[in-house]
Amino acid sequence: MEHIETGNRQQATSNSHCHGHCHEQEHHHEHGHHHEHHHHEHSLKGQLVKILITIVMLVSAVIIEKHTALSTWQLLLVYLVPYLFIGFDTLKEAAEGLAHGEAFNEHFLMSVATIGALCIGFLPGAETQFPEAVFVMLFFQIGELFEGYAEGKSRDSIQHLMDIRPDTANVERNGKVLVVSPDEVGVGETIVVRPGEKVPLDGVILEGATALNTVALTGESVPREAGVGDEVISGCVNMSGLIRVRTTKSFGESTVSKIIRLVESANGHKSKSETFITRFARVYTPVVVFAALALALLPPLFSGGFAETFPVWLYRALLFLVVSCPCALVISVPLTFFGGIGGASRNGILIKGANYMDVLSNVGTVVFDKTGTLTHGQFAVETVHPETLDERQLLHLAAHVEHFSTHPVGAALRDAFPDEATDGCEVSDVEEVAGHGVQALVGGRRVSVGNAKMMERVGARWRDCHLTGTIIHVAVDGQYAGHIVINDRVKETSAEAIAELKQLGVQRMVMLTGDREEVAARVARKLGIDEYHAELLPTDKVACLNKVLNAKPLSVNSKLAFVGDGINDAPVLARADVGIAMGGLGSDAAIEAADVVLMDDNPAKIALAIRIARRTLRIARQNVWFAIGVKVAVLLLAAFGLATMWMAVFADVGVTVLAVLNAIRALRVS
Repeated sequence: MEHIETGNRQQATSNSHCHGHCHEQEHHHEHGHHHEHHHHEHSLKGQLVKILITIVMLVSAVIIEKHTALSTWQLLLVYLVPYLFIGFDTLKEAAEGLAHGEAFNEHFLMSVATIGALCIGFLPGAETQFPEAVFVMLFFQIGELFEGYAEGKSRDSIQHLMDIRPDTANVERNGKVLVVSPDEVGVGETIVVRPGEKVPLDGVILEGATALNTVALTGESVPREAGVGDEVISGCVNMSGLIRVRTTKSFGESTVSKIIRLVESANGHKSKSETFITRFARVYTPVVVFAALALALLPPLFSGGFAETFPVWLYRALLFLVVSCPCALVISVPLTFFGGIGGASRNGILIKGANYMDVLSNVGTVVFDKTGTLTHGQFAVETVHPETLDERQLLHLAAHVEHFSTHPVGAALRDAFPDEATDGCEVSDVEEVAGHGVQALVGGRRVSVGNAKMMERVGARWRDCHLTGTIIHVAVDGQYAGHIVINDRVKETSAEAIAELKQLGVQRMVMLTGDREEVAARVARKLGIDEYHAELLPTDKVACLNKVLNAKPLSVNSKLAFVGDGINDAPVLARADVGIAMGGLGSDAAIEAADVVLMDDNPAKIALAIRIARRTLRIARQNVWFAIGVKVAVLLLAAFGLATMWMAVFADVGVTVLAVLNAIRALRVS
């Protein structure tokens, strides 16, 4: 079976087909994609014109047959014109298959069936089947046309990812700005990105401020603000200001290249359904050919009147060949998965292969890492409890003392009082006391900021807080002034994500964290997670995950998904049935280790990924059962002589067209 791939095929007529092996195809650069896209459209138009001309020829041939008294040989010549015109490519593919020792493909089945239909009229007592032979070939090409169209639609759905690939980069060299190919820019060089241009390489902004449109990468329509010192990633579109960026990665290692490689290779990982169908087609096609031979030869041999009954059984055998062509399955199932992967990528969900669709659809347990996954991974001031000062003064003093601190707590206090640098207060004698906190003179007053030990050290009578989190106490000249509660902020969408997963029937949700017991309990309670494990070291996480994996599965086919931010979770991501990396944007470890990468930090996308996977598998199963059901029904009718060539054509091409149209539904994400 041929791969349904992201690169366009060179000929629409050889778009698809049920070969017993996969063709690996090189993927082209951006300029090639546009050329191939137009080529694909051009091929489909050419095919449509060919079909219309054949219909005119066939109608003319039928009129000639009705109104003239031509001999069988002369009629054959009349019908051969439309037959060869529409069927040449199919016959050529069949001949090539034979030459390469791969006879059993759909072209071979179609060629044998139609040549048989052309020849059957020369047998004694048999009726000619010339129009039917041309019709089978014509409908086969109509099926190909639909399949080519569907493949084009699927390809377009991930074409937007190809569109994020930048064509050029403006690099500063020797005081000039040169326009070069992104792969010619080295790490550490300075590039200029003007408004409206794509960011060509990952880097850090040196100068300028802008809003970045990340919709092609994350599916999020809200632009991200970025200024000096902020990281920018390739594939974003610079919307407002001119920025100068120092590159931190080469083009080959940049986010955009990794994403494109990831999507292009996604088709290499086949789902169980696809793998089964490939093996099925390899065994099934030869069996069908020999069964058709047996159907043509054995009943006439045993009936006694071989010459009289052979044409009847040969006709039934030809019908059998047409009906049993497995193209509906071989084309529509990979196309469905291809569409599902494309639809997911449009929503900023990269699924590394169709095999992970199988696993995602059966997820019964989800294990979350807390920091950076369910929470932002950044400390922020939650509440201020002043004693002798007001809230603003307390924050003001604490922010001044922590001004030069590199600790995340210091950053949270500075963020809570951003205008401390411009208020004219003098800060001197800053002293960091290890394990206690920081002291400094602010406007002539000694301010101590830290934990309970710091308060005892300066003799301040401190008070504990009923809230959980990191409690920062403040004393002024040895007098207790109040405390500030700092916590890692829970993401706005985390509770919604847990609720949606419960709705989808995920029975068990577990949270793992290195944080303290009471902090873990607070987050779990807030989000509605029943089970959590706190104070874990990175190595403990793997052991903990193994325990969860070895626990009695809730159902036989239940799979475990681990969701982490990818940077320190690589071992656990790799250990789970399916590893989902959060905020994969620019995180190399996440893109490498995970099976599914969520391109933004939104945990609600986990439920969406599961829904897409379940819907894709449902469509694939519908196609399999529909195709097999119709084919079996018509095969039984054919064996008893009740089927016509028209039924056979519907059971093959009609079913293929309907299955392909059903597969296109996988592109839409409901």
